[in-house]
Amino acid sequence: MFKYKVDKAITLKQLQLSHTNEFYYLIENNRSLFREWLPWIDYATSIQRSYEIIQGWLHLAAENTGLNAGIFYQKKLVGSLSLHAFDWTNKNVSIGYFLDEQFQGNGIVIKSVNSITKYALTNLNMHRVEIRCAVNNKKSCAIPEKLGFTKEGIIRDGELIHGKFHDLYLYSMLSNNL
Repeated sequence: MFKYKVDKAITLKQLQLSHTNEFYYLIENNRSLFREWLPWIDYATSIQRSYEIIQGWLHLAAENTGLNAGIFYQKKLVGSLSLHAFDWTNKNVSIGYFLDEQFQGNGIVIKSVNSITKYALTNLNMHRVEIRCAVNNKKSCAIPEKLGFTKEGIIRDGELIHGKFHDLYLYSMLSNNL
C-alpha cells in the first residue's frame, strides 16, 4: 500500500475501502465546486457508489496502472491526488488532484503535487509527468505553473464535462528538470 509523508502535517495514502465514508462526505461537502471540473463527480452520489469508485481505483493499483491517494492533513482526508494513465513503455504518467474548499490556500496541494512528481520521476523511474487543467480553472493551473512545469500548449476540446467540451492546458515536467 502506498503511503508517503509530505511534511509533518500532510500524508498521501492510497485510498482504501475503509475510507469510503470520509471520501463520500468530502465529495458531498464540495460537490458544487468539484462538479465544475470533475466529470465523474455526478457518479459519486452515495456511499455505495463511492465504495465502487475506490474499489475501481484499488483494481488499477493492483494492475499497476494507476494510484489514487488521499491527501490527509493532520490525519483528516481533505483531498485526493492521483497518478493515472501509467505508460510504462514510454515512462509517462499524469497527475490529477482536488482539495476540500476549506483547506485551499494553505499550500497543501502544491506540496503534495511537488512530492508526488518527485516520487514519480525518481521512485517510479518515469521520464515525463503531465498535468492537464481546464483553461478556465485558474486555481488548478496555478499548481504546475508554481512548480516549474512547462506549459506545452492547449488540447482543444480535451475534456467533456456535463455535455460541454473544455480546452485543457498541457503541462509537463521531465526527469532531467529535477
